[in-house]
Amino acid sequence: MTTSTATRASLATAMFTVSDQEAARAFYVDRLGWEVRGDLRFGPEGEHRWLEVAPAGSVARLALNPPMGGTPGGAAIGVEVDDVLAEHARLTAVGGIDLDPEPMQMPGAPLMFGLRDPDGNSVWVVAAEA
Repeated sequence: MTTSTATRASLATAMFTVSDQEAARAFYVDRLGWEVRGDLRFGPEGEHRWLEVAPAGSVARLALNPPMGGTPGGAAIGVEVDDVLAEHARLTAVGGIDLDPEPMQMPGAPLMFGLRDPDGNSVWVVAAEA
């Protein structure tokens, strides 16, 4: 059996299913402080919407998609930040976010905390590697 090295690639877009794209946009932009990276209509009548958000400076983006035959929610992503405690304090002050009460750290894992969007998708805020 012959194996070959994969073509160089980079993770660019993660996807969450959401029940309401506009409400999800408001959560990620107005509550978390992320920016809209793309908001396009497509399809014969413009009936579909491709909506992407991301933290400022992030290369990767998060697409917020309506469910395709299933229910929204249940996915998770990790976002690295330089100061987990400061980000937790900032989001606590914003309010209206389903946020873990305190950051946690387990042996062998970085400092982190979780938050959930209105559809139950999880964002894990993790200390960036030094």
